[in-house]
Amino acid sequence: MNSNRIKEGVSCAPHRSLLKATGLTGAQIKKPLIGVVNSFNEIVPGHIHLQTIARAVKDGVLAAGGTPLEFNTIGICDGIAMGHEGMKYSLASRELIADTIECMARAHCFDALVFIPNCDKIVPGMLMAACRLNLPSVFVSGGPMLSLCDAQGGYMDLNSVFEAVGSYNVGKIDRERLEYYEDNACPGCGSCAGMFTANSMNCLCEAVGIALPDNGTIPAVYSQRIRFAKAAGEKIMELYEKDIRALDILTEKAFANALAVDMALGCSTNTVLHLAAIAHEAKVPFDLRMVNEISQRTPNLCRLAPAGEHHMQDLYSAGGVQAVMKELAENGYLDTSLMTVTGKTMAENLENARVLDRRVIRSVQESYSPTGGIAVLFGTLAPDGAVVKRSAVAEDMLVHRGPARVFDGEEEAIRAIFGGKIRPGDVVVIRYEGPAGGPGMREMLSATSAIAGMGLDKEVALVTDGRFSGATRGAAIGHISPEAAAGGNIAYVREGDIISINIPEYRIDLLVSQEELNRRREEMLLPKRKKYSGYIGRYAKSVSSAEKGAIVS
Repeated sequence: MNSNRIKEGVSCAPHRSLLKATGLTGAQIKKPLIGVVNSFNEIVPGHIHLQTIARAVKDGVLAAGGTPLEFNTIGICDGIAMGHEGMKYSLASRELIADTIECMARAHCFDALVFIPNCDKIVPGMLMAACRLNLPSVFVSGGPMLSLCDAQGGYMDLNSVFEAVGSYNVGKIDRERLEYYEDNACPGCGSCAGMFTANSMNCLCEAVGIALPDNGTIPAVYSQRIRFAKAAGEKIMELYEKDIRALDILTEKAFANALAVDMALGCSTNTVLHLAAIAHEAKVPFDLRMVNEISQRTPNLCRLAPAGEHHMQDLYSAGGVQAVMKELAENGYLDTSLMTVTGKTMAENLENARVLDRRVIRSVQESYSPTGGIAVLFGTLAPDGAVVKRSAVAEDMLVHRGPARVFDGEEEAIRAIFGGKIRPGDVVVIRYEGPAGGPGMREMLSATSAIAGMGLDKEVALVTDGRFSGATRGAAIGHISPEAAAGGNIAYVREGDIISINIPEYRIDLLVSQEELNRRREEMLLPKRKKYSGYIGRYAKSVSSAEKGAIVS
């Protein structure tokens, strides 16, 4: 046992004494010590119920003969952090989460770990820690929030509220209607109900095999979620006994499977950023051009919100992620020989999976698109790449050319949008919001929701070196690399420059000659970066560019 280093022999009497001070008996200390990594807090709706999930996990561990020991890490709600300086800390918290788990697990010599994430940066932060520690590991999400029907028959989610703000600001709805969305769109615990970043990552945990089937889709309020957590607690003991470790599962082929499922589901653009960072920890090659290679050959089978009308509860009822994977596997898009945390191969896991609702999960033959839900664009505006959720872009905006409306920061752009200064055909450019320049690569959901709420999402594009929420819809192109603060070409865009976007051809270009760009580089002085103190200041100094996953090394 790894834990023997703190509990075996005369020299460990002080360690055992401290463990006994917590109430553990000698018999409990002799058993495998299983760390239960919980991200519970009372601020984030996706996390307010995780104490119940943790209790179920611990019951499963106890039933299977282990000693569970729970500890916590932080979790930020991207929705609450949106639109102000708090969003600078969201992506940056991913590194803290990985680091704190590493500290706790190494210091206390756990034999195995059960991870309980739910929301955006917590899932990838925990996955990075799992790779780094390489212990037997299993992931148990808290599950998605339910989506309720509004008076018009449409189903609501957090994005409904953001877009309602935009509609209210241009007089499309009144204050009473806005408050209706505010009161009803987020009905209770769970990660926000669409195929946003949290649910995307929880689904991809199934795709890479680090979570049991149905991890991504069982709604948070269903009793099955509790039973699922107990099963995961039991399963970690089996993984421990068989010595199946995180990196036995998180292999290069597993990441390729994850990307294929990502494309089929139409996941958040943030998955590209996070998969790159997790692959770095797993020491697995990951390149943005590989994303396009897999996207080019993988059909888009699902259009969940914001790309369509369906939500996570619909995907669950339709057969879940396993049904999507079965459809892909039967058509040769997945390597099903890989080991998973069930102790079985993916092929064995998928034997009984089937699609129960073709309205939610289409067949390969009747897919929404023969190519995947995410595309990486390259060109003179983004030599190192940019990312777009292609499945959430209106057909008319897949190819677009328009004048740049340039803003040095999100707040400036939002004022212009709400001020009616953005016109159909414009390309809104928001820069100095990258990993280092932001710092923290803020999400632009307030800006994109304002555009959508005003009815301009099918006529206006938005590009940024920042990020977009998984809830974003429209021609929203993020992760422009190199970022403005690093002297990328986005720093030298001027008002009125023509920007060409061609998503089917994976291109995004600034239609300015190289000679003119060179002249601007000589003439224009980049603004001095604002100096930040504390953690975010240290983060800004050491974070990498977006195409590398915005990792800190």
